[in-house]
Amino acid sequence: MDHFVRYARIFALTFLASWVTFGVAHAEKRIALIVGNSNYQTITRLDNPKNDAKLMAQTLSALGFTLVGGGAQLDLDKPSLDIAVQNFGRQVQGADVALFYYAGHGVQVSGANYLVPISANPTREADVDFQMVDVNLVLRQMQGSGTRLNMVILDACRNNPFGSRGLRAAEGGLAQMRAPEGTLISYATQPGSVAQDGTDGNSPYTKALATTVKQAGLDIFQTFNQVGLAVKRSTGGAQQPWVSSSPIDGSFYFVAPAPAVPLVVPAKPVQEARLPETPRIDFDKLAITDPVKLSEVSDRLYELNFDPEPLNSKNGIAVAIRDFQLKGGLPPTGEATEGLLQRLRSVQDLKPWGAIVYDAKDKKWGMSWDQPSRKSAVGKARAQCGAASCPLELSFYGSNCGAFAALGGNWSLVARSTLAQARDAAIDQCSKTGKSCSVVGAICANTVKGPDAKL
Repeated sequence: MDHFVRYARIFALTFLASWVTFGVAHAEKRIALIVGNSNYQTITRLDNPKNDAKLMAQTLSALGFTLVGGGAQLDLDKPSLDIAVQNFGRQVQGADVALFYYAGHGVQVSGANYLVPISANPTREADVDFQMVDVNLVLRQMQGSGTRLNMVILDACRNNPFGSRGLRAAEGGLAQMRAPEGTLISYATQPGSVAQDGTDGNSPYTKALATTVKQAGLDIFQTFNQVGLAVKRSTGGAQQPWVSSSPIDGSFYFVAPAPAVPLVVPAKPVQEARLPETPRIDFDKLAITDPVKLSEVSDRLYELNFDPEPLNSKNGIAVAIRDFQLKGGLPPTGEATEGLLQRLRSVQDLKPWGAIVYDAKDKKWGMSWDQPSRKSAVGKARAQCGAASCPLELSFYGSNCGAFAALGGNWSLVARSTLAQARDAAIDQCSKTGKSCSVVGAICANTVKGPDAKL
């Protein structure tokens, strides 16, 4: 029996009469680092991150979390933020649960996410690694610590504060990250989108989070799904939180379910026998075994840009299904069911599509645009590769654009919301080794001009 389920049962049977805080037994070791940066020295100050961090510190402390530094860590410069993250890494060793919460400015630069200390003042992209903190550094502090669950919560998807500094690769919002094993990453809004700071002392996301985690009986996925729904409602649909998760062993509750109370049902008078009602079918529990339907699930996931490529040979299309479920706010079971197929069939087809493919071995490439499906776009692009297989694929749809840059053995395939952004990002990523790459091809999915739009 896994740790979290065992804990919940022991609590229900043994600790009912014991002192608890919000229903949490303190035997479980929970460690949290709470950071809120508001008073920036060289860029736009933010009103609410300090308030948000204080609210989360108070809430999590009441739920049995031990806070690094004894409370919310406020207005940290680069050295202070480095030290706080290092101390967090030391304290989570041997803990059951590790949680990192950050409110403040955050930016994505060349596809990586950075937390912005109050002292940051970059004038060029090369300054970023020295003046900011890569979120991946926080993730590495939790890996190998022995925790059963790691959470990274980022209320940091505000407007890019360095937009006027000439940082070409810096964009608004945060980039999507793949969650390591046993980890859940929650963003205040969808990757690449901008979250609201709030007008009443707290951000919409943190206000919803602090309220939801105190509800008993919600597991971790139900918790963040409820947070997402609350934020969507409070912002009129303008902001929709996002969750990225790897498989998590067992169940976790911020507040454990209340113990079940036996229900005493009074005896009913004898009634005449009647035929039982037809049971309702739960299509989300009706597994698909038909190979034709399984193939349809795979094809539809592919066309929605959820590649049914397994992370390992045993996983099948479970990873793609789980990613689709997470985006839709559903429990990430990874199972192919009749309910899942019904949802996939109801999603409107994405189009038009564009694709750029490349064969790094044979130095062949191809490009397509204005195609009715992803499959069509990739097929048309690969037809330009001749005998080469061109296995590397970049697909994009709607008004999104893609670019391919190369020089010698260096290359990059990048998709962005505009053609100029795609070209700049492709050059930046390809040129990281110090060589000056140039754009080989660039196109938007909805381009209709023809081949002259490559340049």
